Amino acid sequence: MSTRTRAAKAPPGYDAGAFPAFAVTVDIVILTMVRGVLHVLLVRRGQAPFEGMWAVPGGFKRPDETLNDAARRELSEETGVDVPGLLTQFGAYGDPGRDPRMNVVTVAYVAVLRDVGAIVAGTDAADAALVPASDVLEETIELAFDHLRLVRDGVERVRVELEVSGVATAFVGTTFTIAELRAVYEAIWGVQLDAANFRRSLVGEDGWVIPTGRTAPSGPDGGRPAELYRAGGAWEHGVPIQRIPRNRREEVAE
Repeated sequence: MSTRTRAAKAPPGYDAGAFPAFAVTVDIVILTMVRGVLHVLLVRRGQAPFEGMWAVPGGFKRPDETLNDAARRELSEETGVDVPGLLTQFGAYGDPGRDPRMNVVTVAYVAVLRDVGAIVAGTDAADAALVPASDVLEETIELAFDHLRLVRDGVERVRVELEVSGVATAFVGTTFTIAELRAVYEAIWGVQLDAANFRRSLVGEDGWVIPTGRTAPSGPDGGRPAELYRAGGAWEHGVPIQRIPRNRREEVAE
C-alpha cells in the first residue's frame, strides 16, 4: 500500500454506515505429501457455528493486516511454518449465507508444505489432523461452511500449477529421489507415470535436477539406494512434463 493511500481520508459527509457491513477472512488449503499420498490439513472446530466439524484453517483478517499477512499468521499458528514452499491466493468466495454469523467474504489461499511436522490445534480448534485429500474430495469427510469447494478449487489450482511452474519441487525436500518427485505428479494428477520415461524427462543436460553425489537411505526391503538430487534452475522457465488430457488418457489405456 502506498503512503498516499495510507494518508487518504474519507470525503466529508461520507457515511460508511449507509452500506451493508461484512467481514473478511482468509482460509488456507494446506497440502503436503505423506508416504506418496496427497494430504490436506484440517482443524476440528471448537466453537459454533459448525462446532465439532472439520474445516480448513483460517480466520478473520485483522484491521492492521494485509491479506497476505493474515494468511501467513494463520499458517504459522496452525503449522508453525513461517516460510511455506508455496503460499498463493486462488479465489475469493462471498456467496450469501456461506457463513451463518454474518456476511463474510473469504480470500482462499493454497499452501504447499514439505513437512508439516507436529500437528497442534490452534486456540479456537478442538483438534487438527492431516487427512488424505481424496477423503475430502470424495466427501468421505464432511466439511464446515463451503470448505469442500475451497479444497476442490485449491487442489485443482495445484494440478494446473504442475503444468506451468516448479511447484512439484515444493512438495519434496531440498534433496529428493526421482521416485519421490514422480509420486507428487501421480498423487495430484491421479495418474500412473512410466518410471523410466519420467526419469528421462528430468535427468540430463536440461537442468531440471542436479545430482548431489549422495544416496537416500535404503528402504526396509533393502536394494540399491536411490540417488539424491536437488532442483535445478530450469524450473524457473518451464516444466519437464505435461498432464495428459482425460480423453487422451482414455485412448492410451485402450
